[in-house]
Amino acid sequence: MKKCHAWIWLCLCGLGACHASTAPGVADLTAPDAATRVTLEHVRRVGNTERAGDGVAQQRYAFQPAAHPQVVIAPTSGAWDWSGQGELRLRVQNAMPWAVTLDVAIDGAAPGQQLHATVGVPAGPAQTLVVPLQATSPRGEGMQVGPPMPFDEHGRPTLLATTVQGRLDLRKVGAIRLGVPAPQAAQILLFGRIDVAPGAATLRDAYAGIVDRYGQYTRGRWPEKIGSDAALRTAVQAKPAVVQNAGLDAYGGRLDVQSLDRTGWFHTQKRDGRWRLVTPGGHAFFSLGVNVAITDGGRSYVEGRGFMFDGLPPDRGGWAAFYGSDDSRRQEQGASRGIGYNHGRWFDFYAANLYRVDGSNWLAAWRTRTLDRLQAWGFNTIGNWSDDALGQAHRLPYTRSIEVAGDYANVASGYDYWGRMPDPFDPRFVQAAERAAVKASEGVRDDPWLLGYFADNELAWAGSGPQGRWGLALGTLAGDAKSPAKQAFIALLRQQYVAPETLAAAWGIALTSWDTLDATGFAAPAPNEAHPAIERDYSAWLRRYADTYFRTVAEAIRRHDPHHLFLGGRFAVNTPEAVAACAQYCDVVSFNVYADLPQHGFDAVAMRQLDKPVLIGEFHFGSDDRGPFGKGVVSVWNEQQRGEAYAKFIAAAASDPVIVGAHWFDYVDQPVTGRLLDGENSHIGLVGITDIPFGGFVEAVTLANRRVRP
Repeated sequence: MKKCHAWIWLCLCGLGACHASTAPGVADLTAPDAATRVTLEHVRRVGNTERAGDGVAQQRYAFQPAAHPQVVIAPTSGAWDWSGQGELRLRVQNAMPWAVTLDVAIDGAAPGQQLHATVGVPAGPAQTLVVPLQATSPRGEGMQVGPPMPFDEHGRPTLLATTVQGRLDLRKVGAIRLGVPAPQAAQILLFGRIDVAPGAATLRDAYAGIVDRYGQYTRGRWPEKIGSDAALRTAVQAKPAVVQNAGLDAYGGRLDVQSLDRTGWFHTQKRDGRWRLVTPGGHAFFSLGVNVAITDGGRSYVEGRGFMFDGLPPDRGGWAAFYGSDDSRRQEQGASRGIGYNHGRWFDFYAANLYRVDGSNWLAAWRTRTLDRLQAWGFNTIGNWSDDALGQAHRLPYTRSIEVAGDYANVASGYDYWGRMPDPFDPRFVQAAERAAVKASEGVRDDPWLLGYFADNELAWAGSGPQGRWGLALGTLAGDAKSPAKQAFIALLRQQYVAPETLAAAWGIALTSWDTLDATGFAAPAPNEAHPAIERDYSAWLRRYADTYFRTVAEAIRRHDPHHLFLGGRFAVNTPEAVAACAQYCDVVSFNVYADLPQHGFDAVAMRQLDKPVLIGEFHFGSDDRGPFGKGVVSVWNEQQRGEAYAKFIAAAASDPVIVGAHWFDYVDQPVTGRLLDGENSHIGLVGITDIPFGGFVEAVTLANRRVRP
């Protein structure tokens, strides 16, 4: 269809169509007035003005198949002055039987001035779409995902654009653009009046009172939601099924797998082309674990946003223990960037619910109940960041985390989600690794129930984008002259090339002195076909970097605990060089895999060539039908599909001869209003913030776990 332009100057008169308003920037898409110009680009106006169920006038617009069909609304002359206004309000209804994505852009008169929002308009009755007239996002409200839309705003269905990007001078507004991105068939939306209003009442209303006293989302319903302390106690204290451990040794190893070594410690062994973990008793063990089985994961900041919470208990008496304060902001991490309400007073909803169930004995009762559940559900490992007491109970094998923390140098790779890379060439890193190994092994080095140690988590081994593999090499050379890693890299280049002119020729750059490389922010070249030496040299450096890191940590572990496994670094992003180094110095290579299948999260061919076992350190599937707004890293539509996805993932892991285990992340749902660390607020747990198990999901998990026979 050719681009269609329609300029409509009509008086807002007719049956019920005359509107009087003193608010600036008003338009009506049923009958724009002479001060408004409406341009249709690959959009058709369909039929006559209609009346919705509430009697309000609306007009159908059909967005035709095109790259970006749109309706552009602008003043006939000049620009709108929206000074003092806080939100744009648009009457909209979706005429399709499915949700339609609507792009809303508000252009300023000056170049580069624009606010942009994308919303999903659900099928159903008409509603008011509200776009805040400033950049905003759920992150600014302290959480990574905002509440579901539309919501009931004082009896009116309202669809708030919770994420708005850009900037705009409200004194000079040039146009409003309503578009549907690349529809494959005509999509019909009905529009009515467009208005602007002062303040940000809708934004506040959208977040007001969204959490009840149990930490549950107030506006949703699901089977496990409770409304009283009595219902909470009944649901939480329900006993799981009795566990039958026939055919397993004390550690959960299979008695029917013969001819494996008995060392008295967990170890790895390859037999008949398959890698296995082996229990201290010499039996095959496929590690089915759960991460973050702790009681303090339900903490969420309440300071400054008390309006979001309905029924918080007083911070005195027995409830005082569940309040705390934290003034350490975490903006230096990419994960925490832009998170508002990120410090101050917090409340622990999960622990408070445990107190409601079991009183002052709640912690001991929780530990017993959690171990009972995990065993009943077919898990055999206490995963990372879990309560140490669960492992010390010697009912399930457990892992330990070595967190190498200290005042040592670091390097930016361009990913840096959890912070910059530790500089393993800094002597202070060696000292920090030593301290971390001492701390992690204390009291457990002689415990046969300990499976092994993970070191750090999801380090930034690579950058982002097509050249991301080389991010750590580029970041090293961009560092300042005092960087130990940079000096080590320069020394390697000087040894190889001797003269700076030789390096310049190999890399295709201008370089007359080695001192030039010392400059902070040195712009090293990206690898290219014309200069293959760049890729070769960067690859050698990445391997040297990874070797130094993993060797340092491995040596520290083995000095203080010669018995237990080094389970790797829980890769999220990686390079071939880092994986190969991990395989050389670790007993197991661990990957945190957020994908539909484990094999889609790491290079299985490379791991077979390296001939090293793999442990999936994290995986999960989330949905948004049980309270928390986020659906996790890997999302499915509903709770039933979570169970189906889990079963498929575990079956694929158990059938792979290189995989020796998979650990779910995590035990408890994240708080509705976001966890303290970074505002994550997803439904990814085995149990809710109330400690009530998600029945259908854990049934599917239990069945899948019982079927594992690698």
